[in-house]
Amino acid sequence: MDNKGIIPPVAISIAVIIVAVVFSHAWTDTHPASEKINVTGLAQRDFTGDFIVWRASFERRATSINDAYTMMKRDADIVRRYLMGRGVKSSELIFDAIDIQKEYRSVKVGDTYDKVFTGYRLWQAIRIESKHVDQIEALSREISELLNMGVELNSQSPEYYYTRLSELKVDLLAKAAADGRVRAEKIAENAGGSVGSIRRADMGIFQITAQNSSEDYSWGGAFNTSSKNKTASITVRMEFGMR
Repeated sequence: MDNKGIIPPVAISIAVIIVAVVFSHAWTDTHPASEKINVTGLAQRDFTGDFIVWRASFERRATSINDAYTMMKRDADIVRRYLMGRGVKSSELIFDAIDIQKEYRSVKVGDTYDKVFTGYRLWQAIRIESKHVDQIEALSREISELLNMGVELNSQSPEYYYTRLSELKVDLLAKAAADGRVRAEKIAENAGGSVGSIRRADMGIFQITAQNSSEDYSWGGAFNTSSKNKTASITVRMEFGMR
């Protein structure tokens, strides 16, 4: 048999290897390795609430609804005069509608119990919404003075809010993104590379907690209203390319 024109198997193998190497380099040149850096940027800021909400309530009981209503009106007038005399503006003071309930007691009659009407319970809630935080805060602590005037006022702890929360959130987002970039640059530097363009950024949960406290964060975002002095924090998850 004439072997002319037949390529030896060794030559074929070498040719396959050469082609594979050529295509491998071509793929590498056109498809660089997908190196990436994932970091989480963090920003925090302490601030003080600039808006206060204070809530309280009072009630009266009587067998006659007219008597109960008369006493409630008297108490409401006393509370209003007292608060406005302490500097609360009428625009800051809100009286809710009076809630009226009938009350009964159980009386045993033979083998059963019957409900016997005992009178009416009237209840009214009030609240103060003000930017004068220190003034209303002090007032909420001294409200027991109304007891001496015959009004049993049930006071709740003040709630503190911040009217520029949107501005605070935007500022923290910018700082968290800058913090994430710094973290990525440090990682890349230690790995002998450099940070490329950002590929993805996701905002984390916005949290507001009391300053210097062990208050837990929440998955839905903590929103502390019981402390005047607060700490806001936010995270940004970022992905960068690496060169």
